[in-house]
Amino acid sequence: MTHSLYWFTHDLRLNDNQLLKLACEQKTPLSFVYCVDPKWFKTTRFSSQTMGKYRWQFLVSALRDLDAQLKSYGQHLVVYHQPAYEVISHYYHHHNVRTLYCSEQIGFNERQSLSAIGNTFDDLKINQANTFTLYDEHQLPFSGNDLPATFSKFRKIIEHHEPQILAPINTPTYLPPPLIAPMPWPKTLPEIKKWAVSSQFIGGEQAAMEHLNHYFTGDAASNYKQTRNALDGVENSTKFSLWLANGNLSVRQIIAALHDYEQKHGANDSTYWIFFELLWREYFQLYSVCYGKKLFSFKGIGSKKPLTSFYSQRFKQWCLGTTPYPIVNACMKQLNQTGYMSNRGRQLVASCLVHELNLDWRFGAAYFEQQLIDYDVAANWGNWQYLAGVGADPRAGRHFNLAKQTQMYDPHNTFINHWRGNNVQSLDSSDAADWPLSS
Repeated sequence: MTHSLYWFTHDLRLNDNQLLKLACEQKTPLSFVYCVDPKWFKTTRFSSQTMGKYRWQFLVSALRDLDAQLKSYGQHLVVYHQPAYEVISHYYHHHNVRTLYCSEQIGFNERQSLSAIGNTFDDLKINQANTFTLYDEHQLPFSGNDLPATFSKFRKIIEHHEPQILAPINTPTYLPPPLIAPMPWPKTLPEIKKWAVSSQFIGGEQAAMEHLNHYFTGDAASNYKQTRNALDGVENSTKFSLWLANGNLSVRQIIAALHDYEQKHGANDSTYWIFFELLWREYFQLYSVCYGKKLFSFKGIGSKKPLTSFYSQRFKQWCLGTTPYPIVNACMKQLNQTGYMSNRGRQLVASCLVHELNLDWRFGAAYFEQQLIDYDVAANWGNWQYLAGVGADPRAGRHFNLAKQTQMYDPHNTFINHWRGNNVQSLDSSDAADWPLSS
């Protein structure tokens, strides 16, 4: 008898999971696995790790929540501290797995990994479904290679054609029996206690649904457009991105809750703007699939390299929040202490890194990848390209006046004082080659 394997990636939920529904249609034994790749915790060429402490803590709580839900169905989650290729190879050779279920992938590296698995195991049937985006590919009024050049064009096309947004599907009533017995988590995984991390955000589908319901219980959605640019505050923005990133929550669940809210309380510019921001997310997912590895290229999707370099001291100051710019320092310290930063803050610190510090934008994107709980490969790298002027923006980068932005969004220095952003330091005691400069 052949068996099946469900490989969880960015779909860590049971509700509104089309792939899980597909897997439940077969009756043969099924294993649910999650693969923690050891390379996530190794330093990359951009001086950062793929996985930082806050996102790791959030992921661990999400995996524990998922395992608890599976156990209520007589199933369980098996967590491996190995690359997915090795895990799938083990199941293929030792458990006669011939059917693999995996969510459609967005990132270039993830798509390459899945392609390599398919090419290696000829008789392994790979079933995929969309669990991450608002629209399925066939619903879009253009092909993947004909993605509109700008978000504005994309939004107008979507709002003109109005593709149907599918309703969320329910949690399955049945799961196939487990293929193997429960296993303890590998002792080689990084310990949460070792990092002594404290975060206000908890991962998992249960926490995601509680947050979704809480957000639409009050009037925050009706005031979103007025509050979304605030640098701090739990309900000034939706915070949905935290649970969207690893799939504890689906974008279709958010849209369903938003429409229900509008039916009860009325639609306005703010409720539209929530949809608008979700369209931005959708655009970047399509952008990632369309441009592939160009998402990580210094020159982005264009042909001209930015006129930036790399100064190790400047980058270190930016990371630590000790630049000459208090608003940037406060934002970076908020990120380093919480794993989160407002959308406005992200734009300001990115603009500073590129235009004030003259640094390679990829180092900033990689640092965000390490630090942000809500890291999303498409949204993160796509937004950094956009700010650096090498992405989906006809303008040559977005250069913010930091003094003006401070006056607009922190006129009384409340945010700066709270996060101790006034610890400013001058730049360049060393040059780009890290040689000391004479005073």
